[in-house]
Amino acid sequence: MSWLHRHRGLTPYLLLAPGLIFLLAFFVVPLGFLAYQSLESGNQATLTYSFTWAWSNYWDALRNYKGHFIRSFEYAGIATVLALVLSYPLAYWIAFRGGRWKNLLLLFIIAPFFVTYLIRTLAWETILSDNGIVVSVLRDIHVLGPDGRLLATSTAVVAGITYNFLPFMALPLYVSLEQIDHSLIEAAQDLYASKWKAFLSVTLPLSLPGVVAGTLLTFIPAAGDFINAQLLGSTKQHMIGNVIQSKFLELTDYPAAAAMSFVLMAIILVLVFIYARAVGTEKLTG
Repeated sequence: MSWLHRHRGLTPYLLLAPGLIFLLAFFVVPLGFLAYQSLESGNQATLTYSFTWAWSNYWDALRNYKGHFIRSFEYAGIATVLALVLSYPLAYWIAFRGGRWKNLLLLFIIAPFFVTYLIRTLAWETILSDNGIVVSVLRDIHVLGPDGRLLATSTAVVAGITYNFLPFMALPLYVSLEQIDHSLIEAAQDLYASKWKAFLSVTLPLSLPGVVAGTLLTFIPAAGDFINAQLLGSTKQHMIGNVIQSKFLELTDYPAAAAMSFVLMAIILVLVFIYARAVGTEKLTG
């Protein structure tokens, strides 16, 4: 204790040390190895690769799989918007109308997390199957033709992504809405603002930090997802995550897979930076 008292300035660093060591061992080091691997070239059949500064791996990733990159961000963007549209009214109602049932309603939101990601997606595969009740009802009301189907379509993939990542959107929104001082809304209404005007002028601006956090937490993992496209789609709906997974585990083309992973990370970082600048996250969090 006396040593800690004499070196009080080291206390923050000692507290940070376990987390920093964990990040270094399980994030920085593997990422560095992946970067090294992305610049290798060699024989794919014999798995003999050597470091040759093969920057062409990055160009090949963009040139050969541009469509998969575009599809990944398209699906992730649509799923993020859908999750926001579905989650905001839900989070708003729980925060302002939930009363003593708030905890139970929040439990319903996070309940899917008690089941593994794969099982949840397999359940959607059953729900949207050609012989399932959803397709039967849609055929009966002529939304789908007699031979119409939902599986192996972009609709199924986006629906699966939206469902699986919905809690990542709903929880930050709820936290942001829950922290709003209700007296501010009452003050706006006392100044003759309608409920809709008070929402647009007070509630929505104050909830924007939750919107920003929710959209980032949803979009980033959704862009790299491959399970939904694998189980709910076909090869026509495959995202870049499917290509990376195939390159790593099936084709054992490690340099190409590593290069595509870094291209995906780089594009996501650029998009996040542009988004943060556009919405002014510093002003929102301040």
